This record gives sequence, structure tokens and C-alpha cells, in this order.
Amino acid sequence: MATAALPRPSHARRERLPALDAMNLFLADVRDGLGPYLAIYLVSVRGPSHGWNEASAGVVMTIAGIAGLIANAPAGALIDRVYAKRAVLVAAAVAVTLASASLPFVEGFWAVAAGQSLAAVAASVFAPGIAAISLGIVGPKAFTARIGRNEAFNHAGNAVSAALAGLLAWKFGPVVVFWLMAGLAALSIGATLSLDPQRIDHAMARGCSDDDEEADDACDPPSLWQTLKGAPTLAWFAAAGFLFHLSNAAMLPSVGQLLAREVGGDKATSLTSACIVGAQLVMVPVAMVVGRKADDWGHRPIMLVAFAVLAARGLLYTVSDAPGWLLAIQLLDGVGAGILGALGPVIVAAIMQGSGRFNVAQGAVTTIQGIGGALSTSLAGVMIVGAGYHAAFWLLAVIAGGGLVLYRLVMPETARG
Repeated sequence: MATAALPRPSHARRERLPALDAMNLFLADVRDGLGPYLAIYLVSVRGPSHGWNEASAGVVMTIAGIAGLIANAPAGALIDRVYAKRAVLVAAAVAVTLASASLPFVEGFWAVAAGQSLAAVAASVFAPGIAAISLGIVGPKAFTARIGRNEAFNHAGNAVSAALAGLLAWKFGPVVVFWLMAGLAALSIGATLSLDPQRIDHAMARGCSDDDEEADDACDPPSLWQTLKGAPTLAWFAAAGFLFHLSNAAMLPSVGQLLAREVGGDKATSLTSACIVGAQLVMVPVAMVVGRKADDWGHRPIMLVAFAVLAARGLLYTVSDAPGWLLAIQLLDGVGAGILGALGPVIVAAIMQGSGRFNVAQGAVTTIQGIGGALSTSLAGVMIVGAGYHAAFWLLAVIAGGGLVLYRLVMPETARG
């Protein structure tokens, strides 16, 4: 429930905002939960002797993904309505960390699925929360550049945490990932609490007019259905994002499982960390360039590049199973996913500017895209078990190509410049 309106803060929109930088850096590993490490742990550490294979691991990830996507729209509405945005992010970081760190002590398919679902539900507030705080501090004119900076620090955080996970897992085994995540969660909480709440304009944070003094009264967040019905361009963007995530979400977990089969679980964890580090290091400059140039170059051509690179990545995975080749191709994730991460919130903000629906709209888009991500791991897992890894990668590449065609045909240009 919203509290009484606070005085509208003044905005120094071009500040670097080190507290916001630190929040993105340390939340990077927390917001994604266990990610690809979940599949490696279940398949290579517990394995068939405990009833786990690629298909069952994929189903757990799908169940968790569905739980998270159901929570996305309510999470966006929650962020729109509350002023205690920092407290919501802190509570979510604690919940994700506890749910993930408990995995080594949890037995049984449904217990694992329940814990990962809880983590996914809690994590649903991170994207709208960080975007809303950013928009509420810097305003719409500086939002594209700020999101690019957010994503750069997010990817840098992922790269550092993945490098640490790889090095520590090589010596202590895959379980070290859980303890590393707990340490980063503590740092993320400190960074979040260091952000001055008085700097956040809560009306602007949900996409109300920068100049409307009555924004808190005039902009009431609508329902999910009203949001999609009233913005067909938003619905098309969500549909294209569905295909992107249906293709992309399973690629890294599938590569991790393939590496586990080739070199063993302990080495696969470290190699998967190397995959993540490489891609995240590519994402840092990609996010910075997109943040600075997207409004000048246009959102549409940049998004088409993201889909094209994703399709190429799926095809190139089929060339060889050699660890070095798989690591090299994973670098392309830094281009495709890096573009979508930096540009997605900007496109939603451009579509919904002045409506007061930004975070609900972002939640709606994330829900639909999340359906693609949730289905992706099960689809790939079933395909791997039935027809092999190369068939799965071919299918994921074709899906990415479909997203490219859809975006090219139906999405207008959304850049303000």
C-alpha cells in the first residue's frame, strides 16, 4: 500500500551515483539465483543415482521459471505502489539467498522445485525495482544512459562472481557456489541501504510526467490486462521477447550439461564459470555503447542485431563439442543478451512514457518473456534426451530466427531521438 506523497526530490541527472553502481554490481549474482549452476549441480553432483538427468533438471527450472513469471506482473505493480523500494529489494535478496543456499540440504524433486520457485518469486522484484529507482533518480531523459551503466555494472558483477565461482569450484567443488552467493547477497544489502531514499521521485519512477506536480494523484497503476490492451506495441515487443528467451534461456545450461558430460562435474562448473565470465565481459562494453548511442542509432536496428547474433550462436554450437570452441561461441551471448538487457527497459519506458504504467508494463513484458525462458529449458532438455545436443541447438537457433522475422515485421522505431 502506498504511503502519503513525499516531497518531489530535485534531480542531478548526470551524476555517477556510486551507490546505484554498487547495488547493480553486487546484486548481479543474487538476482539470477543459481542460474546454470543449478543444472550442473543436479546432473553432475546428484545425478542418476538420485533421480536427476537433463530432463528432470530442466523441468525443475521450468517450474521455478513459471513461478517467477506469475510473480512478475504483481512485482511490477508492487514496485509502482510502494515507497519502500529499497526494503523490498533487501527482503528479496535475503529470500533468494536462503532458498538457493538450502539446496545442498534438500532432498527430493518437489522439495528442490519448491525452493527454486521461492527464489524465482523473490527475484521477480529485482528488475522492476532497480529500473524504477533508476528512473526515479535520473528522469526519462537520462534513463537510456543510466540503464546502460546499470547493465555494465551488472555484467561486471556477474563476471567477477563467475570467475570466483570457477576458481573456488576447481578446488572445493560445485557446492562453493552457494556460499559465494551468500557473501555477495550481504554486500548487495549494504549497497542497497546506502542509497538515499530521498533521491527517488516515486511518481517519475513509475513513468509519470517529469513535470506533473499532481502525478501521484493522476497516475494510478492499471491492471496487467489494461496495460497490454492499451499498448499493442508493448504486446508485440513482449511477443518478440518471448521468442528471444525461448531460444536463449536453455543455451548456457545446455552447454554446461554438455561440458559436464565431456569433462566431469567439477571441471564443468569451472568451465561454465569461464563461459559466464567471457560473455559478461563482452556485455560490459555492449551495455555502455547501447546506453550512450541507442537513441541516436535507433532501437530497432540494434534489436535486430541481437536476434541475428542469438540465431548464429545456436548454429555455431553444433560445429564442435570441444570445450574451447563452446567457450568461444558463448562470447556471443555478450552481444545478444547484452543488447536486450540494456535496451529492453528503455523500449518499455519509451512505449509507456507519461502513462504511469512503466513498472506494471515491465512486469507484463517480463511475464510473457519469462514464459519463453521457463519453457526453454524443458524444451531443450527433452530434445537433448530424445535427439541429442546438436538437435537441441538447431531448434533454439530456428526459434531465434523466428524472433528476428517477427521484430522486423511488426515493431516500430521507439527511439526518442
